This record gives sequence, structure tokens and C-alpha cells, in this order.
Amino acid sequence: MAAKILANLIVMGSGILARAFVQAYRQALTNASKSGVAQETIQNSVRRASKVMTEQEARQILGITAETPWEEIVKKYDALFERNAQTGSFYLQSKVHRAKERLETLYQSKGQDAPS
Repeated sequence: MAAKILANLIVMGSGILARAFVQAYRQALTNASKSGVAQETIQNSVRRASKVMTEQEARQILGITAETPWEEIVKKYDALFERNAQTGSFYLQSKVHRAKERLETLYQSKGQDAPS
């Protein structure tokens, strides 16, 4: 008998807690949409999801301008790639490589000389 009452209390208590949690979650979503937090969170997650390097970021990584000829880009790339290979920074080395790849596709699409 006592076990049945205890089980009944546990079931009823968990139902009350579940409804309270759902109501609090709905209220939090309402408050977030009013303050614009939801839109900001969505925009930040979209920015993080797009991992394509921009031309500006590629030029900044290699330390070049828009007028820099392809030969100079390759020289900068080789120097930075080798320097990071020696210091052991695989992350920076991969960033340098991605920057060169990005600019290579850009120069090829413009019809300029951009050998691999």
C-alpha cells in the first residue's frame, strides 16, 4: 500500500515538473525572440557554418594586396608554409595553404597566369 502511494506521488511529481519545464522553455523562447537573441544566435551559427575563406581573408593571411602578381603570392606562400613547417604549427600551415588555394581559384577564374 505504501509503495503504491509512493509510486503515485513520484509519477504525479514528475508530471508536474515536466509541465513546468515545458512552460519555462516556452517562456524563454518568447523572451529570446522579443529581445532579438534568437536571430543573433541563428546568424552566428550560419557564419560559423560557412567555412569558405574570403578573398580578403586569404590576402590578409599571406600579407598581400589585390595588385600583387601571382609570382609574389607563390613566394610569400612558400616562405610562410616553410616557416610554419619548421615551427610545427599545422593550423597556421593549413591556413596559409587554404589562402593560396583561394587566391589560385580567383586568379584562374580571372584568366591570369596561376599555375599550380
